[in-house]
Formats: sequence, C-alpha cells, structure tokens
Amino acid sequence: MDHDPSDWEFETRAIRTGHRRTPEGEHAAPVFLTSSYVFRTAAEAAARFSGAEAGNIYSRFTNPTVRAFEERLASLEGGECCVATASGMAAILATCLGLLSAGDQVVCSRSVFGSTVILFDKYLKRFGIDVSYVDLVDLDSWAAAMGPRTRLLFLESPSNPLLQLGDIAALADLAHRHGALLAVDNCLCTPALQRPIELGADLVIHSATKYLDGHGRCLGGAVVGDRKRVGEEVFGVIRTAGPSMSPFNAWVFSTGLETLHVRMREHSRNAQILAEWLEEQPGVAAVHFPWLASHPQKALAERQQSGPGGIVAFEVEGGREAAWRVIDHTRMLSITANLGDVRSTITHPATTTHGRLTAEERERAGIGEGLIRVAVGLEAVDDVIADLARGLSSDRD
Repeated sequence: MDHDPSDWEFETRAIRTGHRRTPEGEHAAPVFLTSSYVFRTAAEAAARFSGAEAGNIYSRFTNPTVRAFEERLASLEGGECCVATASGMAAILATCLGLLSAGDQVVCSRSVFGSTVILFDKYLKRFGIDVSYVDLVDLDSWAAAMGPRTRLLFLESPSNPLLQLGDIAALADLAHRHGALLAVDNCLCTPALQRPIELGADLVIHSATKYLDGHGRCLGGAVVGDRKRVGEEVFGVIRTAGPSMSPFNAWVFSTGLETLHVRMREHSRNAQILAEWLEEQPGVAAVHFPWLASHPQKALAERQQSGPGGIVAFEVEGGREAAWRVIDHTRMLSITANLGDVRSTITHPATTTHGRLTAEERERAGIGEGLIRVAVGLEAVDDVIADLARGLSSDRD
C-alpha cells in the first residue's frame, strides 16, 4: 500500500510534497514559465473556463509551479488550502477583499508591520471597513473592542519588531465565540517553529519574501486556511484582480521550503546566543527576545513555539543618535529593512519599517528612537557579536 504523504514528518513534506514529476522524468522540480496553456479542443477550453473540468487556464491563477508551492506550504502549516500572492502585503489585501464587506470591523494588534497599519487605515476604512487597534498581549482589550460587526481578528505573533506574543489559542477561542475569524501573520516563526492553525487560528498569512525564501531573492506572499474561505473567496480575488505570485518566484520559494527546518534551527540558535550576550552589554537598556529567562512571556513562547526564530530587538540609551551610531559602526551586518536572510541584517525600525507611522502611533506600539532590530543570519554567531560589539563600543567612545 502506498505511503500517505500526510503521514510524513515535517522535514520530508517540505521536500517531497507538491512536485508531480512530468514525462521528462526530472528529479528537481521544474519551473513553468508560461503565461497561457494550449487546449486540445475548443470543448476542452470551454470546460476549463467554466470550471467543469480541472486544469490549467492562465498563469494569473493556474500554474503548476505556483500550485506546487501552495500545496507544500499548506501541508507544512496544516491547512487545507493555500493561495500564493505577489507579496506579503498582497496576501493581507486579498484576505480582506475576499472575506470582508462594508460595515464589517477588524480588530488588529497595534504591534504589526507599519504597512499593515497604512493598508487598514488609509484603504480599508475608505471602503467602510472599521479597524480598531488593541494591545497584543492584553486579552481583555481584544474582548472589549469586539462587537456584533467584528469579522476578523488580525495579529502578528511574534510581532515585528518587538517580538511580543499573542496567545493564539485564547484569541482563537475569543474570535470563534463572537463568530469572527482569527488571522495570524506567521512570518517570523514560519511553520518550522509555529503552526497557528493547530492552535485554533483560521488563517495564516506569510510574507514568503522573508524566511520561506531565506536568501533575500524574491517577493511573495501566501494565505493558508480552509478550502471555502481561502480556496474560493481569497482565490477569487487573485483570479479576478491578479495580485498573484510569479512562477519563477514560486519555484524559488519551493526550494527555500526544502531547507526551512534546518535554517530556522540555526537562526534560532544564533539569535539566542546574541540575545543573551546583549543582555550583558553596557548601554543596552532592554533586549526584546521572548526566549530569555527574564522575558515575561517566556512560558507562552515555549508553549506555542518550538523555537525563538532569528529576530533580536534591543534598545540603546541615547535615542536615535545613539542607535544610528551603533548601526553605522558595524562593518559586516547589512543595513537593510528586510529580514529572513542567511545574511544578518540591522535596521532602525522607527525610521524604516515603521517610519510612515505617526510619532503617536509608534509610541503606542512601543517603537522608540533607541530601538534596533537585528535579523540574525547564518554566519558564525561570534562574528555577528564582534560586529555589534564594534557598534556598541562606538556609542561609548
């Protein structure tokens, strides 16, 4: 009897699912760079377009390489279905367009990516969708913000850049008691370290640009969930409006998934070492890393994650001037706002990733001028520490 792929371990599914070998007999998955497909007859074309027959139609919404990535990521996240998009922000937009209507309410954590806030406030509200912001870690604030029009709870856990955690199981229970959905941005953990659907979430959002690729090469996003909401409603937005993933990018992300578990293990190990080192450094006012013994959410982190991930955020005394001086005196770390790369990156969130927010919005989100975010790569961690030591010592010169 054939072995059921659903019985495979995570590492095996990351490598083996999704690829259907073509008559050419290739071992590695191919990339289908085609915009359209040829039908054998006019009747077959009509059947495909009407939905009476399954098969490829047009690569805006049907492509074998994109489908392979979608099937692989859905398997890793434990979802029934995945829809790939052109970017992480396109994934959030497609989710909202597919599942929300004018008059609905979204309750969102304040601790989310700056562009998510802009999308919700500048664009969703324009079309009659109300958005309320709450403290990520305060369950009472979530409950107080909900009402009869609440349709979606949205959060990042861990959040970017402060690594605050939402109690996913408790928030899923809260959402479902009010007839709402819970969407979790799982970008920083990936399914290698956290699977929100297993904790009760309805939807998982990804910026595949980050760790799913792992090498800083391509833009992409994804939504994972059930066949009705994701496979029909969100997919319908992609098919009609077209914020879809390119086949080449999907091929890159599929190969990235094959090494995801190995990379996330090493990112986590390096980040843990760096965070513990930073706690001991003069001039460092705070270290944000939930797997530190001193962190108030350590128990929750260990309960819903299998590892910390590769992000470390810390605050230096002296505000923006001191933070910029630390960043500018590093020599190896890449000064860039992206994360999830094999190369360690460093950025100043208040003037980059969250720079479009108002000062008041940043203050409410806890993003101060002295905050620095490091996405720890796969270099020797001693070299990362030495580079940051150079930056931190400059602050004391």
